[in-house]
Amino acid sequence: MRIQIRAAQPADAEVISGMVGELLQEIMAAIGSQVFSFNRDATVVRARAWLADGSYQIVLAFDGTAAVGFAALYESRALYAEGTFGTIPEFYVKPAARSKGVGARLMTEVKQLAKAKGWKRLEVTTPPVPQFERTKDFYERQGFGVSGGRKMKVDL
Repeated sequence: MRIQIRAAQPADAEVISGMVGELLQEIMAAIGSQVFSFNRDATVVRARAWLADGSYQIVLAFDGTAAVGFAALYESRALYAEGTFGTIPEFYVKPAARSKGVGARLMTEVKQLAKAKGWKRLEVTTPPVPQFERTKDFYERQGFGVSGGRKMKVDL
């Protein structure tokens, strides 16, 4: 596997949207609950707009011409974090490309982007454990540690 990493452009929105759908389906299948709604076309529009305006950054991993993973990040602010920091809302590697260094390569790129922005912190929320214990272990190997409680939501 010869992995190449590059910054996503608005033209990559279709490929990214497909992988977002795969990520959400994988999570929902593992936990047995329909916790996300996913509209591929709407996701393409959002990804394209956010990449174009710079409010969302995505790095893509390719094996040849095939996209095999991506990581997204955006700037967050919090008093507890002493200012701005990066949040990784989506991080996905296709099953066939896992345990081959793709995730580590994506994370290296994300950390470099975060440092270039002057952020001193990155945060990520893992899917539920025990179903995603391997995901949690991956983040721990990348230097992440538990920083608080659970991610919760309310639909408005």
